[in-house]
This record gives sequence, structure tokens and C-alpha cells, in this order.
Amino acid sequence: MSTRQIERKPDWLKIKLTTGEHYKELKSMMRGKTLHTVCEEAKCPNIHECWANRTATFMILGDICTRACRFCAVKTGLPTELDLQEPERVAEAAEQMGLRHVVVTSVARDDLKDGGASIFAETIRAIRRRLPLAGIEVLIPDFQGDEAALRTVLEAEPNILNHNVETVERMSDRVRSKAKYGRSLELLQRSKKIRPSIPTKSSIMIGVGETWDEIVQTMDDLRAVDCDILTIGQYLQPSPSHLAVKQYYTPEQFAELKREGMKRGFRHVESGPLVRSSYHAHDQVISAGTTGVKSDAQR
Repeated sequence: MSTRQIERKPDWLKIKLTTGEHYKELKSMMRGKTLHTVCEEAKCPNIHECWANRTATFMILGDICTRACRFCAVKTGLPTELDLQEPERVAEAAEQMGLRHVVVTSVARDDLKDGGASIFAETIRAIRRRLPLAGIEVLIPDFQGDEAALRTVLEAEPNILNHNVETVERMSDRVRSKAKYGRSLELLQRSKKIRPSIPTKSSIMIGVGETWDEIVQTMDDLRAVDCDILTIGQYLQPSPSHLAVKQYYTPEQFAELKREGMKRGFRHVESGPLVRSSYHAHDQVISAGTTGVKSDAQR
């Protein structure tokens, strides 16, 4: 498959670079606590905006992923890092930043028996001890379908359980490594059965060769497993060796997809060219009316 870009990026994908004091302070803090963020590792286009606003998505379990998804810039290989003190350092950083909504994700750790679920659970508990009023969202891998690992995370009671299907069913095997579309849907469905009170969230990126009808069908598939929150963003090729962009969707098309999603019963749909799974995450959950997460006016 060719990895050549089909065209120049359109104007609406231009990114404003902001490197103010908050950005520099946060970068220094992450290095000082030897923490990783998906903002950096996945080359997120919103890093300057989010870091300038003192928000970040922590990436636990190291920075080497056991999978090699064709859309993702995170390093792949055999991980050597398993730091049992990492949950406390994440909690310290979240407290120091004064976060109102903390997002925690990870690399895939298929080398670990529980896929890293126990570290996710301890990170949730550590944050809760330091920031009892903050919302905690976890963006988890599929744990290779291990229900016990999922239960471990849910028993720590995050406010949001997020797992991304990433793309439409037809494209899943080409885009994702080892992950299965049906297994992702099953995880979201199991989460609702185990902890019905915890809202679920998922994300799709578009522009990798899917059709409009397939995007809408993905929405239907997610609603069939009672997924509450959906984010939709434009796929951007992180390097020439990654999957090529097949189409750039317009802001108007993203707005139409938001309308389609809301018609289908999602509690909130965040849809836009630069939207990523944790972009404006706190605003998403407030808009969706999820329990246990307070707006600034409620504090």
C-alpha cells in the first residue's frame, strides 16, 4: 500500500503553536517525574493548545508498545519498563497541575499477564487519594479480551471507561495491529454489564479509506453496545512510513457527523478535524452529564 499523501493539508488543519510558560512548565514537570504523555509520544496535533492550558493525557506502562498499529507514532518493540511507583508519580503530577479531569492511557502491554490492568487500577486510586473531586478517565487497550483485567480497572471506579475502535470494521485489520473490531465492541459491552453506572466512550479517526456509510454504521455498532460518548477526528499521517491519508474531511462534514451521532442517542459527540480521544475531555463529560464529574460552577 502506498504511503504517499494524496494532497496538501487543507487550511483548517493548520495548527497554532503555543509555547508559553504553562507549556514549558508542564514539559519540565513530565521530564522531572520521568513520566510519559500520549501528547508527545503519539505526536498529537493539539499538544501546544492543551499543554498551554495545563491539561495532558498521561501514558503509563512505559513508552514502548507491543503492537505496531499503522496509524500510531508510539514506539513499538519489547518493553523493558514496569515501574510500580509510576501511579504515585502520575497522581503527584496531576495534583501539582491542579487538574479537574485526569486522562490516563497506556501503550499495549501484551507481555504482561493482566495487560497492565493492575497499574491502571492503582493509578486511579492514587489520583483519587490526592484529587478526590477530579474526574478520572481511562483510555484502555483491549487486554486481549481478558475480562478479569477489565474488571480490575472497573473495580477502581474510574469516572469514564474509554476504549477506541479507531476505525470502521472493514479497515480494522489494516489499520490496527492485533486488535479486533468485534473484541473492542465486546469490551465496551462488558464494561456496561460489569459497571452500568460508569459511562463508556470510544473514538474513530476518519480519512484512511472508509466510506460515509461505514462511519455511520460504526456509530450504530457503538450505540448497540450502549456507548455513551463518541469522538471523531481526522487521521493525520505521523510519518511517511505510516498509513497514508486517503481523504480530508471538511469541518462541515464533521458537523454533519456530529448531528448523525446525536440523532443515534450518544450523550455527547465531539467531532472535528483536530479532535482526538482526550481533546476537551472534561468539557465532553460535563456536556454528557456523566455522574461524579463536576463543572467549575459546581465546585
